Formats: sequence, C-alpha cells, structure tokens
Amino acid sequence: METITVNKNKLYYPPGGILLWIIIFLELFTFGMALIAMVFYSKYEPEVFHNSRLLLNSTFGAVNTVFLLTSGFFMAISVKSFKKNNIKKTTYFLRLTMFGGILFLVLKSVEYYFKIESGYTIGYNTFFSFYWMLTLFHVIHVIVGLVILFNIYIGFKQQKSSNSVEDFESSAAFWHMCDLIWLLLFPVVYLIF
Repeated sequence: METITVNKNKLYYPPGGILLWIIIFLELFTFGMALIAMVFYSKYEPEVFHNSRLLLNSTFGAVNTVFLLTSGFFMAISVKSFKKNNIKKTTYFLRLTMFGGILFLVLKSVEYYFKIESGYTIGYNTFFSFYWMLTLFHVIHVIVGLVILFNIYIGFKQQKSSNSVEDFESSAAFWHMCDLIWLLLFPVVYLIF
C-alpha cells in the first residue's frame, strides 16, 4: 500500500494552508469575544442568566459534545487513512464523521424545537439572545462543514483524483474548528451561569 507524502516546505503547510488558519483564528476570536460579552452581561443580570441557564437541557449539550468529539476522532482517523492511501477506510470513517455531525444537528433541532415551543426565543431575555446567536452561528458552521465533507466524500466515491492531501486536511481543520468552538460554547452556555 502506497503512502501519500506531504511536502512540508510549501506555503500551504500547516494543514489547510495559511489562509484557512487565519479564518480559523478569526472564527475562534469572534466566538471568544461573544462569550466574553456574554459573561460581561451576566454580571448585570446574574439572576436572569442563572434562571435561564437552568431552562437549558445540559444532557442535550453533553450528548452533542460526545457526538462532535467522536466525529472529530473519526475525522482524524480518516485523514490518517487517506495519507496511507487506504481510500476504503478513509471513506468509511468520513461517513462516520458526517453521521456524527448529522446527529449533532438532529439533537440541536430537537432542543431548538423545545425552546421555541416554550417561548424561549431570541428576544426572551439577554441570556437567550446570546444562546440563540452563539448556537445558531455554530450550527451554520457545522452545516458548512458537512457540505465540505460531503463534497470530499463524493469525490472519493466518483474516484476523482482531485482530492489532494491539502484539500482533505483543510476540510479536517475546518471540522475540528467546529469541535473546538463547541467545546468553548458548551461549558459557558450550559454549565457556568
């Protein structure tokens, strides 16, 4: 079995290229600033934030954390398999990665449904304004990540040689960014207040 080599001297190394990493850092900065703002506003309305946080289902949040972390683990195995040129194993773990992302979206949709049914929409109070803005922005990232992964997967299924290591690592880096953002959101939004 042939192993794919990566030229580490090229400008696009680290995985995904420098532009992708600039985007990732900007995204992390954006979410980080929003979380800092949330903590700042919680100091002015501690009771509202505490009581509102109790209205969230932390079990849903914890299960979604498991879905995304497991999905990220499968993504790492998929990249490793691709570098070993094992396309069958690569696509298998890529499917598991996407399945984890889909499970995340399904459970998040159920959670959103219960919040909307209970009247806890974006205008309910300051806490729920942050909750909706942060989690919906993250959901958009997960959807974009799934679209990217699906396109990579289709390339493998159609046996196109256009899936380069750099493209695959870029998609993996974006997916891991979604994991990392959720790891920042989950404790702050679901557990702290």
